[in-house]
Amino acid sequence: MTPNLDKKPYLIDAVIGNSRFLASLLKTGRLVRFWWPHVDFPQHADTIRAGIRMAGPGERTSWFDSAEDGWVHESGYVPRTNVYAVRASSPRYPVEASTELYAVPGEDVLVFDYKFANTGDAPASFSFFFYSSVAATESPFYHTTQFVPHADALVHYRHRYSFAVSGANVCTKYQACHAWEAACSGELNGDDVQMAPDGALEWAFRDVAPGETVRLTVYLAAGHRMEESLTVLAQAKEAGVDSLRERTVRYWRDFVDSASPCPVDVPEVRELYERSVLAMKLMSDEQTGSIIAAPEFDEHFSRCGGYAYCWGRDAAFITTALDKAGLADMSTRFYEWTLTAQDADGAWQQRHYHDGTLAPNWGLQIDEGSSILWGMYQHYLALPEGERGEFLTLVWDAVRRGAEFLVRSIEAENGLPMASRDLWEERLGQHTYSSAAVFAGLQAAASFAVLSGEAELAGKWNGVADTIARQITSLCWNEEKGVFYRGVNLSVDRKRYEEAAGAGLPVSSFVDAKGYDRYRLGFDPIVDVSLLGVSVPFAVVPPNDPQAVRTADAVEKALTVDGVGGIKRYEDDTYIGGNPWILTTLWLAQYRARNGQAAEARRLLDWAVAHRNGAGLLPEQVDRHTGETAWVVPLTWSHAMFILAVHLIAEAPAEGSAAEAEGAVRTSI
Repeated sequence: MTPNLDKKPYLIDAVIGNSRFLASLLKTGRLVRFWWPHVDFPQHADTIRAGIRMAGPGERTSWFDSAEDGWVHESGYVPRTNVYAVRASSPRYPVEASTELYAVPGEDVLVFDYKFANTGDAPASFSFFFYSSVAATESPFYHTTQFVPHADALVHYRHRYSFAVSGANVCTKYQACHAWEAACSGELNGDDVQMAPDGALEWAFRDVAPGETVRLTVYLAAGHRMEESLTVLAQAKEAGVDSLRERTVRYWRDFVDSASPCPVDVPEVRELYERSVLAMKLMSDEQTGSIIAAPEFDEHFSRCGGYAYCWGRDAAFITTALDKAGLADMSTRFYEWTLTAQDADGAWQQRHYHDGTLAPNWGLQIDEGSSILWGMYQHYLALPEGERGEFLTLVWDAVRRGAEFLVRSIEAENGLPMASRDLWEERLGQHTYSSAAVFAGLQAAASFAVLSGEAELAGKWNGVADTIARQITSLCWNEEKGVFYRGVNLSVDRKRYEEAAGAGLPVSSFVDAKGYDRYRLGFDPIVDVSLLGVSVPFAVVPPNDPQAVRTADAVEKALTVDGVGGIKRYEDDTYIGGNPWILTTLWLAQYRARNGQAAEARRLLDWAVAHRNGAGLLPEQVDRHTGETAWVVPLTWSHAMFILAVHLIAEAPAEGSAAEAEGAVRTSI
């Protein structure tokens, strides 16, 4: 019998990693998923548990990485690191368990460092059990678990993946395969090898004195063959946990120190700024430089389409934040990666795996590629002058092909980019935000063209961008509501088309090349937070333009959530209950800062700070009723928007003054 593998939680509490390993944790210290050797795929953890069994007849193992048996937990990151620490205690047991979990930088090893303190008034004897079920590549088939005596290790392997598990101390007992019930009862049978993904190890502690603490470190080492994983394991044991911990803590603190300091000198803001820097590093793949949106939590696609992919749009905001934080090398590596993901026609698709191959998707989102072009130019401006020429040479061909794709995308009928999925991946149409992103992408490409001595191309691309801007500010403006339309030519089903036609709204229909009837609404009037993008960051109009001001006010009025506060995505949002999002609230904060409304921007920033989770990470959403963390943790885009908002607030013009001139705004977020 093994635990029910379908019950992995959607919501996790913390992450650890080293840009090769990535692992998600519960606040109890239970590791629920881990990825290696890339941060997006494949995921290997089935079930990993830690527990103690007190000596004596009839005792069963109590898994202290859960809330069962009265276990309560205090947990959080060691300050300014990605080391996660947990203390577990229960009134039923005289043993308190303290755990530190981390991945060693530059090594293919996870560390589970346990300390057990006797909190009773009599000597305590107990055993510690480590149960590991490692289903490499999430496959239910063809696994083997084997005990290797010379390494005192269980090795889980399948095809090109091998994971060796062992302790710093020699184990007392073991069982390879079908070990869950045996670990619960404390009766490991010594089986050496079986074709199954799981096994368990036991270590016995005898007569631990009152007040005494004993220690056991468990290592999980990875390799592409058994010999590799055992070599990594041996090296970790030889180095010792104290050395590995010191190296890990020093690495993360040096990394934080290498970033630009938080420009807002408030402890809570500074802590979240540093945590954002640390979290974004974990989401960046060491080998390729790609950046994922979040650690995957819905591997069965049961409630969403998955998050452990690289979106060009998210990453453009993320790299701009990294540049603001003084971590330009990570941005450069990402833009090197984009060259592997570009299609032959110059487009960048919706999302990709770490190796640049196309991930599952809903079709073209034209804001993805245009955001990459915009982000490339933001990064160029952030680089030291001596490094700009090399970067221009690196990306110029991709920029040229990407810009030409955008030019070809323009619909002759209305001068806007062709219909594609919106940034929320829910609708097909000519969306205002997407059009603004294309405008900004073409302007960025034109700036690169000038630098490359291609004046004719620069003029062409700027001309198309200017046409898009005119159409956004005229065709996409809803004077009645005082806000931009979310888009035009929105694809709908026949029922909605007929209802709109009956109400006298502008509609259209056509028959496509295969004879299917297609239906469209002339305008999409829903207020959407992404309409802020027309001014911040894409600068179709400056923040103090009346259209931008009225749009921001309409967004705040329509999308502020009663009670809990925060800004939801759009008026009729129902995704995961229609909650306020962190990044949307920070988007409005950025607009307010750009428009010289620093106090309002700070209020929105403080809301985000107040809605960190217990580990200090930013989720995607906040529950609209309770104010608690909801859905994805951590969302890399949320952390990027926080860093950008902090810098924009620090740079904000004096309250009530005019925003920066339009041309200056267009050069940088």
